[in-house]
Amino acid sequence: MKFFEFVGKIVLEIVHMAGRMSILFYETTKGIFKPPFRFKLFVKQIEFIGYKSIPIIILTGIFTGMVFSLQSYKGLNNFGSGEMTSGLIAMAMILELGPVLTGIMVAARAGSAMTAELGTMKVTEQIDALDAMAVDPVHYLAVPRMLAGMFSMPLLNAICIIFGIIGGYVVVVTMMGVSSSIYFENMVLYTNFDDIVDSLIKSFVFGIIVVIVSCYNGFNTSNGAEGVGKATNVSVVESAVLVCMFDYILTSVLIL
Repeated sequence: MKFFEFVGKIVLEIVHMAGRMSILFYETTKGIFKPPFRFKLFVKQIEFIGYKSIPIIILTGIFTGMVFSLQSYKGLNNFGSGEMTSGLIAMAMILELGPVLTGIMVAARAGSAMTAELGTMKVTEQIDALDAMAVDPVHYLAVPRMLAGMFSMPLLNAICIIFGIIGGYVVVVTMMGVSSSIYFENMVLYTNFDDIVDSLIKSFVFGIIVVIVSCYNGFNTSNGAEGVGKATNVSVVESAVLVCMFDYILTSVLIL
């Protein structure tokens, strides 16, 4: 019985958390269309979530493209198909590696900071002070962040894909000796515009997930500094798991 009680408790906690996150998502989405429109806060979050994430996204894209192309070329060359590596790199970066890695890296860099900032505001009662001044905390704090995440994530995904392809080019063309023209011809041959659209849709959804999870954990922080650290850790883990889970869901929906 204790085992079933333990499992039941976990299930109830997950359902409870999913419900509260859904409510936060609904309130935040509704707040997008309600005045006042805080453009300065939106721009500030664009800088924080998007612009300041560019260096880590570039590094992630380059080295992912390089290592993936190295392993792919090694495997395909055993069958005499090493020249097809560029097509595989493009498909992998556009459809899976680009959006997923971008989502996880943004969650680790910007999502954790958002949770820590909102968590600190919660434990120091600054969010309660906003409520006391008749300022909706969700509208003031969550809406600009979600708009920035929705706008920034597809652009960061595009940067990750581009530099992943560049990293693959460095390995396949300069190190393995494949012709530059063949590299780009196969890349264009095996990908199409629909793949790019699917990738942008995924990254758009991942941007919403990262922001909602970060804001949820920030708004529900308790127990002082220890609680802020715990909420930050939980936020990154939950964001990464949900990104991977929704990657499968979106892939299943978009393929059909």
